Amino acid sequence: MRLYADRPDRRARQLAGDLGLLAWLVLWVLVARTVHGAVLVLAEPGRAVAELGRSMSESMGSASGVAEDVPVVGDELASPFDALGRAGESVTGAGQSTQDAVQTLAAVLAVVLVVLPVGWLLLRWVPARLRWAREAGAVDRLLRSGAPGAPDLELLAARAMATAPLPELARLPAGTGAGWRAGDPGAVRALAEVEARRLGVRLPAGGAG
Repeated sequence: MRLYADRPDRRARQLAGDLGLLAWLVLWVLVARTVHGAVLVLAEPGRAVAELGRSMSESMGSASGVAEDVPVVGDELASPFDALGRAGESVTGAGQSTQDAVQTLAAVLAVVLVVLPVGWLLLRWVPARLRWAREAGAVDRLLRSGAPGAPDLELLAARAMATAPLPELARLPAGTGAGWRAGDPGAVRALAEVEARRLGVRLPAGGAG
């Protein structure tokens, strides 16, 4: 499949567009990474709370173990420490939940910041590039369909007559339309050149076929 035009001006525009698309992608990936890192900073308080709860739970667990070793009243002494240890576990869970929520938010924001702007440009650029590739490929097949050294330009000339802008047609030599109807090879080639220029394709040397 043809990816780029033969004519330097059209090929330069295509290359510029492809490089622009790549630069747009890189830009938004960098923006997404920056935003992702900035949002993750919000998880620090949750991490601190989780660490506090974990430390509290471990300390109360140790204190409860020591209290249980006290004869006769060990169970009663250990009970408050056990309650505080369970409270520490709850604090740890709350801190972890905060971290998870912030991490999810950071990931979603990063994905959205890449998908929306890049997807918007892809929906505009890719169909145009694919349409050009199909049309240029069709031109290549038409040019190969003629006899060797005499490419068939009739269909390209007819396409130009039907779709080319009037200013383009007006720049052609006088009598080109009449010559095309009469089958004049020069008129046919002149019209085919109009369509070829639109696509950035070079016509091979030869007659109209």
